[in-house]
Amino acid sequence: MSTTATSTKVVLGGTRGGPDVETLRTDRWWIQPMVTASILTAFIIYATWAAFQNRYYYVGANVHRDLISPFDSPCVASDCVSGSKAGFFLNGWTLAPALLILPFPLAFRFTCYYYRRSYYRAFWWSPPACAVADAHGSYSGETRFPLLVQNLHRYAFYAGLVFNVLLTYDAIRALRQPGLGWGVTVGTIVLFINAALLWLYSLSCHACRHLCGGGVKSFKAHPIRYRFWKFLTPLNAKHMNFAWASLIFVALTDVYVRLVASGALTDYKLF
Repeated sequence: MSTTATSTKVVLGGTRGGPDVETLRTDRWWIQPMVTASILTAFIIYATWAAFQNRYYYVGANVHRDLISPFDSPCVASDCVSGSKAGFFLNGWTLAPALLILPFPLAFRFTCYYYRRSYYRAFWWSPPACAVADAHGSYSGETRFPLLVQNLHRYAFYAGLVFNVLLTYDAIRALRQPGLGWGVTVGTIVLFINAALLWLYSLSCHACRHLCGGGVKSFKAHPIRYRFWKFLTPLNAKHMNFAWASLIFVALTDVYVRLVASGALTDYKLF
């Protein structure tokens, strides 16, 4: 019995991501990058607007509350609203505290491995989707500006942990109701959920998992690091979910505090 050998000719080069046409896909592949671009753009616009407002970021003793927006914590400007100041402040800084604070968590979020994939597809179009032609004729990786700044991710991760601690402290402090004692309000729950989602986002990060288990030749020789790595691995599988949930909820937390501080909403006490 004889067999006939077959071969497939492989041609290198051409348009990145596909042949000389944009795509042969007939499905609505553009929906996902469009939704991603819309959500990220909406967040950037809102965060920029909120940062320059420089008001309604703190709910204080006048309504027996201690709630501060995550966008403006810690409040380090010299003219922060009474009661919202951190243990230190920058003398002479009279602009919104968010302008000093937001660059750090945003640097962590936008150098995140998951978000790189998201905005590479939604804005950079490199590639916009699987089997869709790349919008760029060449690829240099993350070795040139502006993509070179992605290498700051690990350091931004450490900064993000600091802010997670501060926001957790804010949530605990929100249990204090000046003039009334201690209790739980809707705002308290909002701040705790926000802090929890940010911790889950940070702990599920690839950089965090690598910090615990990366570079280890034998887990047997590092049992403690192995336990941390084993705990973080299931979280890492849900990193995308935590990324979107924390992004949306941190904006909603700012909205809630802003509405209460402006008098448009009442922060009801639960117990």
